Amino acid sequence: MTEQYSKSRQEAEIAFGRTQTEFFVRGQATEVLGTIAEARDKKTSRLREARKAREMSDGMSAMIKMARKQSKQS
Repeated sequence: MTEQYSKSRQEAEIAFGRTQTEFFVRGQATEVLGTIAEARDKKTSRLREARKAREMSDGMSAMIKMARKQSKQS
């Protein structure tokens, strides 16, 4: 059963379809941006932890070197 709509109704349906499409596209874009931000935050945290571990390791190495120098001098 095919219904014939008035020209103004057809234009309104088309306009509504465009608006609805824009709404869904924005929603998808927001999801993508959220996913990107989440991945960036995870990477930042991982790199921060790696840097802290490296700094701690470097500090321990420096302390060991100093201790060895002091023991050789004694």
